[in-house]
Amino acid sequence: MKAVIQRVSQASVTVNGQVTGQINEGLLILLGIKSGDHEKQADWLADKIVNLRIFPDAEDKMNRSLLDVQGEALIISQFTLYGDCERGRRPSFVEAARPEEAQPLYDYFVKQIHDCGIRTATGVFQAMMDVTLTNSGPVTIIVETKQS
Repeated sequence: MKAVIQRVSQASVTVNGQVTGQINEGLLILLGIKSGDHEKQADWLADKIVNLRIFPDAEDKMNRSLLDVQGEALIISQFTLYGDCERGRRPSFVEAARPEEAQPLYDYFVKQIHDCGIRTATGVFQAMMDVTLTNSGPVTIIVETKQS
């Protein structure tokens, strides 16, 4: 699994002109699921993200987590994170999990974040989405699990 995490002051996702999810201060999480990923990796990634100290403390140092600031999470499924651009001019997505494998793991990951006490919002799996955000900092971190 791979996540691109952006610290935001606000973010929203729209599908067919309708807002399907929006948050205030927190994290926009773009989540890529690779073929063969499993729940153990989702558990590790969710724990890592909610405890990652990337929010400023009173001295403006990145020393507080999503849990510490009682932030929110907007979680968007993004298979394109596993686009391989090494050959040719069009990315190959052969490493990305097929939808029937990815969706249950995506739903499981969202539940793990929610069960940590984080208010979560999502897009619509497999839909064409418009994502709007105000990146705070800007702070953008990439976290990837190891295959096991």
